[in-house]
Amino acid sequence: MLENIKNELLSGKFGDSKENEILREYTTFKIGGPADILVKPNSEYQLSELVKFCKLNDIPLTIIGKGSNLLIRDKGVRGVVIVLRDNFNEIKIDGLQVTAQAGALLRDVAIVSFSKDLTGLEPVSGIPGSVGGAIIMNAGAYGTEMSNIVKSVRCMEQNGEIREYTNEEMDFSYRHSLASEKGLLVISATFKLEKGEHDEIQQKFKEYDYKRSSKQPLEKNSAGSTFKRPQGHFASKLIDDTGLRGFTVGEAQVSEKHCGFLINIENSSCENMLELIRQVQEKVYEKYNVRLEREVKLIGEE
Repeated sequence: MLENIKNELLSGKFGDSKENEILREYTTFKIGGPADILVKPNSEYQLSELVKFCKLNDIPLTIIGKGSNLLIRDKGVRGVVIVLRDNFNEIKIDGLQVTAQAGALLRDVAIVSFSKDLTGLEPVSGIPGSVGGAIIMNAGAYGTEMSNIVKSVRCMEQNGEIREYTNEEMDFSYRHSLASEKGLLVISATFKLEKGEHDEIQQKFKEYDYKRSSKQPLEKNSAGSTFKRPQGHFASKLIDDTGLRGFTVGEAQVSEKHCGFLINIENSSCENMLELIRQVQEKVYEKYNVRLEREVKLIGEE
């Protein structure tokens, strides 16, 4: 990267910026090397200007939210990494609609909606990700996906222009959206909810919370469900029935609590985690002739 371009990126005009920032702390896996330059824009204007600047100067661009469905390679990420978190997390309520910026945690959006006795977000309230990431992958839990509750999504195109898409235009399907297909940057999403009973909403929230915490290794470094659900099967059961509960490669391990979760015991490398993923896929295929497809997104320099 040319020195004058790097200096402009680090000048603060696009938001808070750092050079050679280690990315392991920006993912729930706690795995990953450095970003050439990391920027946290504080407004849509800064974000748009940054996207335009990177496009103009042919700089690779990567977006990170909560990093809860992300595996970053040990050599890190080249170019600019944009982080949308507490710098981009405004939540607004207007009647039965809740609009949240991409960096807002889905759980926080749910809790804010519950405070106004709005129902609809209870099943997804435990998903440990940001709104942007949830929209991109059409995240879901307990029978509810983003496609069921999203009214519209504001996205930034690769040229920095912003457009609003309806639910239908987002082309949601299992772990897919128009944003993932076209490389759109999610700015915010509006959820269409319903009025509910306060006590009933709180009870549902507690029940879903207990289901998740009692069955999933939430206290461990993981990226949630590592594999997509295979047609007609459950990935966790296939892995367990293959005898891989607790199977380990270096510091990467199949969770003993929930076999669908692969965890970083402490200081796993990305290469070890990828090798664990490969071996799990291979062993399950050998036994059941089912190919497990990785759900966790992999980024960075090989």
